[in-house]
Amino acid sequence: MAAKFIGESPLQHLVSFNKWLTYYDEKANSDDPLQAKYARRILKAVEPYPELREGFSDLSLLEKHKGLIRLILHEAFSPVLTQNEIKTAAVAFDDITFNSSQRFEKILGEAGPEFQLQIQNMPEGIHYIIQSVVILNFYYGFNIDFKRPMFYSIPNADGVMKHYRILYNADFMEVIPTKKAKKLGKKDLDVLLENFEDLELWKKKIPPNSFIGKGFVISNMFDVTAEHSISEIKSTLIGGKKRDNEDFMDGFQETFRSLFNLPNIQVGFTGYEEESNRFFRIYGKGMDSYILNGKEKEYCDDMLCEYSADKILGDMSYYAISNLKKSYQRSERTQPYKSLYEQGFKSAILAPIADGGKLLGVLEIVSTKTNELNSINTIKLDDVMPFIVSAVLRSIEEEENRIDAIIQHECTTVHDSVFWRFKEEAKRFMEQQQQGNNPVFEEISFKDVYPLYGQIDIKDSSKQRNIAVQRDLVIQLSEIKTILSFAIKTLQLPIYEELQFRVGSYLEEISENLLTNSEQAIADFVKEEINPIFEHLMGQDAALTQAIETYYSHIDDSTESYYDHRRNYDQSVTRINRKLASLLDKKQEEAQQMFPHYYERYKTDGVEHNLYIGSSISQSKKFDPIYLSNLRLWQLQVMVEMENAHYALKPDLPVKLDVASLMLVYSTSLAIRFRMDEKRFDVDGTYNARYEIIKKRIDKALIKGTRERLTQKGKLSIVYSQKKDEREYLRYIHFLKAKGYFTDQIEILELQGLQGVSGLKAIRAEILYKKDKGEEQTYTYADLMQELELD
Repeated sequence: MAAKFIGESPLQHLVSFNKWLTYYDEKANSDDPLQAKYARRILKAVEPYPELREGFSDLSLLEKHKGLIRLILHEAFSPVLTQNEIKTAAVAFDDITFNSSQRFEKILGEAGPEFQLQIQNMPEGIHYIIQSVVILNFYYGFNIDFKRPMFYSIPNADGVMKHYRILYNADFMEVIPTKKAKKLGKKDLDVLLENFEDLELWKKKIPPNSFIGKGFVISNMFDVTAEHSISEIKSTLIGGKKRDNEDFMDGFQETFRSLFNLPNIQVGFTGYEEESNRFFRIYGKGMDSYILNGKEKEYCDDMLCEYSADKILGDMSYYAISNLKKSYQRSERTQPYKSLYEQGFKSAILAPIADGGKLLGVLEIVSTKTNELNSINTIKLDDVMPFIVSAVLRSIEEEENRIDAIIQHECTTVHDSVFWRFKEEAKRFMEQQQQGNNPVFEEISFKDVYPLYGQIDIKDSSKQRNIAVQRDLVIQLSEIKTILSFAIKTLQLPIYEELQFRVGSYLEEISENLLTNSEQAIADFVKEEINPIFEHLMGQDAALTQAIETYYSHIDDSTESYYDHRRNYDQSVTRINRKLASLLDKKQEEAQQMFPHYYERYKTDGVEHNLYIGSSISQSKKFDPIYLSNLRLWQLQVMVEMENAHYALKPDLPVKLDVASLMLVYSTSLAIRFRMDEKRFDVDGTYNARYEIIKKRIDKALIKGTRERLTQKGKLSIVYSQKKDEREYLRYIHFLKAKGYFTDQIEILELQGLQGVSGLKAIRAEILYKKDKGEEQTYTYADLMQELELD
């Protein structure tokens, strides 16, 4: 484990638990005997290792004292919350973490062994200056706001990039001066604030190794992939015509005041005309240009001095003026200092708005206080400038594109069948903005729609997964036991016999039955006790080393365990879901031509789908009950076709998983509402919620008076409550039976009451399978399995 400190640093970094252990020093004398006993236990354990208090730079000691550090930090890393909290102790100013919560370790594990943890929005080459700013605040007592949101970007197991906001707790850090530390006053601070990027100047004021940074930090993280505050900024900037609304600029001013944590700053805009090299005033309610100061247009050569022109027009980089009075006097009262100073401003930031190397305009941030805006806090603009650029570009787009953007932001992707309704609401939303109001995207609902629900569920998925886990663990433990036997014969240490005994105990335990906590317990045992022993044994004996290397070659990097049977299970589930979902999506496109209806589909251990049809769904087509009947018959056919698709796929699966099909018939119309918080449709109203309750519970339904599950492989179950539904679906089944979809084995069943639901019945029909596409011969489930075995 090596530190990532790059180049020189104003701080000598030492990892220390001194400030943390001071807490236990106090608790050791507590009136509470339990707290005092616990504190004395920790202090006694730490006593032989003074480096834990005094500090150390050799980061290999973190691994050496891993168990002791876990004991020290036990109260901060609660075992109860370890699966939930994203939390770690870390080396200050570095990406090296230790003593992490299990959830954080899992996140890193899913990212893969090649992934390197790194703060994403920390500019290159400013580590020295950032550490110096910390010293200015914590030692010299200056109040410099350099804080900005920090994030880790970590891919999950599917390769999707997730973003985590980092909150540092630096209460356990100490900043201690060395003999190299200098006395600094306000004049020194003024110079530094004006020259944030002048590294040599910072080194002169705060020399390398002039302070000791002693301690550690605790990092708490939370997922901000869809962080609401960033969405708010994006929403504010969508649509070019928003600038006609005075409320837009009021809200924009407030956004920047929050961003900079400065209540008195003001924001303006100036446009740039490349052809004439002129700045021009942008018209919009509440929108000002402070550098133009009331002028309509002005040539850039007359508005900028040579230095500011190079920064804004040439480099297109931020230009901070932390002391306008000084700059105004020093520059012999030239622009842009003159116009800003005469308006009473004392500091300013001019930020070019550019895209693809082309200047579009200038964002102006001004303050009436000296040093309040400076070269340090320009860094805060990095997080919002992309959205400002995007807003300027969007201002020239057509209205239709703006409507799409509003819907995308407010509601995410919506199904084509209901897009028209969201488009209407987006138009109303824009009209309200243009009239100077502060609109809210209203919730969208559809009344009097009929629901259809179906699922094809993988049978006994939990059981099959447990079998896969059990087999992998048995193989892994057997390999470990063999290596330990070799070690006992070769090295003859009793500790290896004790470990072998415990491995044997785990083998006996899981051979009988895999308990809920067995998998995690074995994983912890291997990680904490077996792996360190194997690392120690490496190099002790050539044959033993070879055996351990062979063992590690079978370990999956992402799971840190044997993963052969589980991989086969996971791949089988994925292939089934992909095949069924693909077929359903394709068939859905055809069904939409019959009558527009809402469709959504989910992958779980199998595939579920919801359909809603009714007059309110369609914008122009008149609804008739015949379309509902048609969609029900279509659904019935597609469910059988999905069953056939699965059983055509089954021989090629690593694990020959079965599926069971289920449909729910609900004849009462209901209302659905788009939930803005969850970005999805749900039933609307307490009465309609009964449908959702039934839908969630019927897959566990039993035949009345028995312990037999309704859902069975090779059969399609149709749950209903009304006699008319029974008659309707029996007609469909008899029709499809004549087409080779079902056998004569059709059951009418009463279901045992579910929690809060009673009076349900079901039709259960045996499916006929076609072994090959286009083949006329059909099979029952038993026949098909026999045929597949013969093949």
